[in-house]
Amino acid sequence: MPPRVKPVDFEDRLTLVEHLDELRTRIITVLIVFGVAFALCMWQNNALLDIINEPLPDGRVPITFGVAEPFTTTLTVAAYAAIVIAFPVLIYEAYAFVLPALSPREKKVLLPFMLMAPFLFLAGIVFAYFVVMPAATDFLLNFNESEFDIEIRARDYYSFVALTSISVGILFQIPIGILAVTRLGIFTPQQIASNRRYAILVIAVVAMLLPGTDPITMLISMAPLIVLFEGSLLLSRLLYRPEVGEPEAPLEATDPPGPPEPPSEYA
Repeated sequence: MPPRVKPVDFEDRLTLVEHLDELRTRIITVLIVFGVAFALCMWQNNALLDIINEPLPDGRVPITFGVAEPFTTTLTVAAYAAIVIAFPVLIYEAYAFVLPALSPREKKVLLPFMLMAPFLFLAGIVFAYFVVMPAATDFLLNFNESEFDIEIRARDYYSFVALTSISVGILFQIPIGILAVTRLGIFTPQQIASNRRYAILVIAVVAMLLPGTDPITMLISMAPLIVLFEGSLLLSRLLYRPEVGEPEAPLEATDPPGPPEPPSEYA
């Protein structure tokens, strides 16, 4: 059992060895949680595989080609599922590790967002499973089907499902990033809104880079990300409180006042 981590205050100064020791303890904690989740997923691997096979059209079942492939593929699927289960603990341990480096104000600002992260990640997993995966498999497996004898290899399909789901779950963290940088005063909501076109471009590029993404799936993935971006931007405007002396919005540049006009001789 890993040793208990000693609470550290913002004013404390730890040596490099103490930091490494704390990091080691937190990594061991995450690995223990991952191991328990992995054992649970292996125990229920049949139910897990049935759930992952559900998005396949027409009740198709993936096939394997090697003698050991059913076993190794099951291990891989259980590991992916264990990562999803252990993610909230990973977020907590990561936050707890950087906590001493944060000021009391930063802790107060970031703590709600750290609590939101697991829920947004799971929301992304659910969205990928119920919306993205059925659309992606239906389009990709029926594309030009008259020219191919289409079969689904288990290893490739499960990797596709896992990478797509985890990627969408990570992308659902967009609101946390926007709210955090505005609450910390790094950027203002007006500055983010003025660069909205670049944010949407980045969302489109990231959605395009998802594993096996086709144009239809790309648009389906982009829609909730844009909604999350706009919703978090609206929320950041409601929560934003400028510092004393800071203008609410950027002031428009104006020409400096010129010299006064001479009085008219007809005045």
